[in-house]
This record gives sequence, structure tokens and C-alpha cells, in this order.
Amino acid sequence: MATNTREGSNEGWDKYREETFARQKQLGVVPADSELTPRPKEIPAWGDQSADAKKVFARLMENYTGYLEYTDAEVGRVIDAVAANGELDNTLVIYIVGDNGASAEGGLEGTVNGIASLNGIQLGLPGLLAKYDQIGGPETEPNTPVGWAWAADTPFQWTKQVASHFGGTRNPMVISWPKHIADRGGLRSQFLHLIDVAPTVLDVAGIAQPEVVNGIPQKPIEGVSFASTFASAATPEVRTTQYFEMMGNRAIYKDGWIAATRHGIPWLTAGQMSGFDEDVWELYDLSKDFTEANDLATNNPAKLKELQAVFDVEARKYNVLPLDDRMAGRFDLTNRPNALAGLTTFTYGPGVGYIQESAALNTHNVAFSVTAQLDNDVDKADGVIIAEGGKTSGWSFYVKDGLPTFYYNFFEVAGYRAQSTTPLPKGKSTVRFEFTPAEKGYGKPADVKLFVNGQQTGTVRVEKTVPVGYSGEGLDIGSDNISAVSPDYTSPFAFAGKVVGVRLDLSQ
Repeated sequence: MATNTREGSNEGWDKYREETFARQKQLGVVPADSELTPRPKEIPAWGDQSADAKKVFARLMENYTGYLEYTDAEVGRVIDAVAANGELDNTLVIYIVGDNGASAEGGLEGTVNGIASLNGIQLGLPGLLAKYDQIGGPETEPNTPVGWAWAADTPFQWTKQVASHFGGTRNPMVISWPKHIADRGGLRSQFLHLIDVAPTVLDVAGIAQPEVVNGIPQKPIEGVSFASTFASAATPEVRTTQYFEMMGNRAIYKDGWIAATRHGIPWLTAGQMSGFDEDVWELYDLSKDFTEANDLATNNPAKLKELQAVFDVEARKYNVLPLDDRMAGRFDLTNRPNALAGLTTFTYGPGVGYIQESAALNTHNVAFSVTAQLDNDVDKADGVIIAEGGKTSGWSFYVKDGLPTFYYNFFEVAGYRAQSTTPLPKGKSTVRFEFTPAEKGYGKPADVKLFVNGQQTGTVRVEKTVPVGYSGEGLDIGSDNISAVSPDYTSPFAFAGKVVGVRLDLSQ
């Protein structure tokens, strides 16, 4: 995607898409007879947006394209360093531009809190306007609206997570190896997949795929080397079949044809998805239709049936089945491998930090407690005892102005504070909080109680809880690293006394 300008952002995603498509044809990166796929009805027109919406949406796109330009510059520094050492001509550079398609995870209006969006929480236009001047700074984690994601995937249909169509899967790949690739600036159109990159690197380096690593037998790499394409654009394809699937959106490529069925749209509400047997399949002849613009399913049902059968074979072979169209459930950290699986309690010592959520006991949608043994040898032992998450969302247990305090940050939309009526005693003490959801389910309200040396000293009702993930900042003991969960302090706000140990207990 070309770097955008303020003027380009203000013209909107429909205009941007048309201009990008014209440049793609001019550069020859898409065939001259390609058709630009239309905007789906589920994505609003730029012209239908209010003045305030256009203002915020343009700023979000400017921030995104500014980051792309910054990334390009930093990649350039790496390339320049290799060149300065005289090694660039004999260095294989593979630059894949993108992560699936452009991200539509910001929702229809975009977001300044990416983790909130993944949890299904949208701030709305008023919330975005309130953060307008902070977009691009450390106070926000923005993502563009769906319309800009769709425009960034020009000329294809749909976006990231919609793995049925090329807007959700197809990325440019740039390869440079001057000493070994003579066709400088040449284009290649052979169908490839990311899994083919590692076998290619091993192939050109003359290294066999390892069968055993550190005594552990390795599963054979499923990709194939595409080094043969370096010599000629006419080299036959080495990857003739490839399935795609994500949350029920699925496709199958074989010998220049692709069959696809869109099962759901990530930015719409849960419950939009029908049964898998009700999904409508499409068929495209990619040898004549680069952009998947002309659906041939009705005209060629035999080819469609043939490809559907291939998908079933590939899906069984690579453990795609049973199909799983859950959204929040697939992001739920409890569904991921965890070294602490099966444990209901864990004790942390002082100085522990940056423990990712997936490597800690899960504190979402469950009752849990935290018990800390402290040794306060100063007059004012303020600071964080334990914190999980950061400014985007999370919870923190700390001492502020001598008073043990609990704070729950719900995506900066709401905050809930329980502060002890009893100060932290000098010397050794035990402080504790109990977190008890009012009912089972995702994101339900919870009651929090504070205790100092066994006596209840504070309480708060947390009306909104984070369903599946706080942030990427993890869990810290004795400080709150990176960004602050609570507005009561500035990170790291290290505890001035001594944290002897902190026990997190799911059994309460």
C-alpha cells in the first residue's frame, strides 16, 4: 500500500481505492484487464459519513500510513547496514508486505484501543473525538475503520480474518538477491504460500531440513522451495493446491482456480453466522480473473464441486476440521497452551515482571484472590504490589498515600476503585483482595473486597469486566511496567517497601 497523505485521507476510502488500482495497473503489478471489485454493502460509503466521522477516520488513516512510512525507513536502515558491510549483493532479502489482509479489527468506526476492539468493545464516535489529539501518541493504540482496511486491500474483496477471499490472504512479496537473481525488477505470478519461505531459504543455503532438533524429532516442513522462480517468470508453479480457513471463512486453490465461501464478517455482531451447510460458495478462474471479480459458480457447478471435494481432503489432512466459527472463544486465553494449566494457585516472588497473560493464571470471568506478604520499613510505602495489563485495560493492587488500593481499568471507558479505610501498617503485614463475578459468563460484573491483616477494609462493584484479554503488557510484581493500569500513578510506581511474596489463587 502506498503511503497516504492528508489530502488523500480526506478524499476517503472509495476514492483512494480507485487511485490505488490505477497505480497498480500503471506499475504492472496487476494485469491490465483486471477489474476492481466493488465495495460490499456491509462497508459504508465514505460520502455517507458525517463531518466529524471523516475528521477522525482521516486521522486514523494518517497515523497508520505514517507508521508504514516509519517502518519502511527502519527496514531501509537494515538494508543500508548490510550494504555498508559489502554483503548486500550476496544477501537474500525476502520482504512480505502485510499480515494477511489489512486489519478490520478496528470495526466500522476504528478505535484508539485495539485490545478493546478485540474484546468486542467499541468507543463510538464521541469517544474517538475525545482522543483525537492523542492519536499517534503513546496514549492510544489505534486501528483504522473497516473502510480503510478494505481500501488497503485494493483490488481484492474483503479484509484480514475473511480468509475466503484474497483481501484477507494475499500479500505482496519482494525478493532481492543481486548476485543470484538476474531479473532485477521482474514480476512473478506463481501461486505461493508463506509456508514455502523456510524451505526456499534452506534450499538456496544448501541446508537439509532437520529431522531432529535437540533430540526431538521434527514434523516435516509442509512447504516447498520456490527457488526455481528466481530464474524465470515462466517457471511452472511448485504450489498447485492450498486451502485457507479462519473462523469458518474458507477457500481452496488448485491449478489456477479458487473456490471460496464467506461464513462471517469479523466486525459484525456475534450471531450473524449461519450454519456451515448454508454458506454460499463462489468460483473464480484466476488465470483470467486476477481480482476475483467474476463468480463462475453458477456457470460451472462441476468445477465448483470438484474444488469443494479438494477442500475436504486438505481440511482433513491438515486438521482444519471440525470447523470452528467462534470469535471471543478463540481469543480466550484459557483455550491456549499454558505451562500453568491445571494449577489453581501460584506464588510470585519480588521483582517478577512482564509475565504474559498466556503464561499466567487466567483472571478473566473467574473468581480469584490475591494475597501479598509485605514488609513495610518506611514511613510511606506507596507503590504497586501486583498489576496485570496496562493503560488499555487491566487491574492493579497498590498502595497510594499509605492506603492499599485496588483499581480495575475497563478500556479507559470506566474505572473502578476500592481503597482501604485502614492504612498499610508498618512492619510485616498481609494485604488481600477478593474478586468475585456476580454470575457466570463473559464480561459479567464482579464484587471486590479488600482486606488488611484479615480485616475487610474496602469494597467496590466492578460493573464491567474485560472478557478475554487485557493487553500485551503482562503481569508485574512490585511495580507496573510499561504503562499504568490506574490513573492514580505513573509507571513503574515501584513499591517502596518490600514485597515478600504474592499468591494468586483461583480457588479463593
